[in-house]
Amino acid sequence: MILNVNLATEPLETHRRFRVFSAALGAVAALVFLALAWRVYVLWKAETAFRTESAAVSKEMEVLNAQREKLDRFFSEPENSKLDDRASFINTIIDAKSFNWTNMFMDLEKILPIGVHVISIEPKQVNGQASVKLTIGAASDDAKGKFLHALEQSSVFSHLQLMNVRAPIHQTSGDQVELELTVIYSRA
Repeated sequence: MILNVNLATEPLETHRRFRVFSAALGAVAALVFLALAWRVYVLWKAETAFRTESAAVSKEMEVLNAQREKLDRFFSEPENSKLDDRASFINTIIDAKSFNWTNMFMDLEKILPIGVHVISIEPKQVNGQASVKLTIGAASDDAKGKFLHALEQSSVFSHLQLMNVRAPIHQTSGDQVELELTVIYSRA
């Protein structure tokens, strides 16, 4: 029969628990290291792609700036600047011709209350919008108030500026008050 007898003065210590925890900790550290290495690789790849794209955009911007400078030099020549002035003049004429004055007068007619009539109207084309100077005759203060309120509530008339309120020049018209005002007409 064989007996295991420990003749040592101190009992035998096993380091098995230390080795298991060390191996587990090493495996976790290896996984974290691999995850961090993968993240660094992905960031390096993205930075490389960003630098490549940034260099391409910078090169394209240089080309476009060179083209712009070339075009600026071309248009700054005296004979070409005359063409630009002429084109601007023709565009203003086209804008004035293409503006639908009939619609403006129809919209104005819709908001005129009873007892208010237009004495004079001076439309001007300004940046694709009509600046209209109106002289209005009103039979009463109530009609005047209704007209001003209708202008303020209108979706096509804006920037109302009351220039003058006075007694009528000709008493034969039956008006109690005359208004001079300017509005901007813009139909979307």
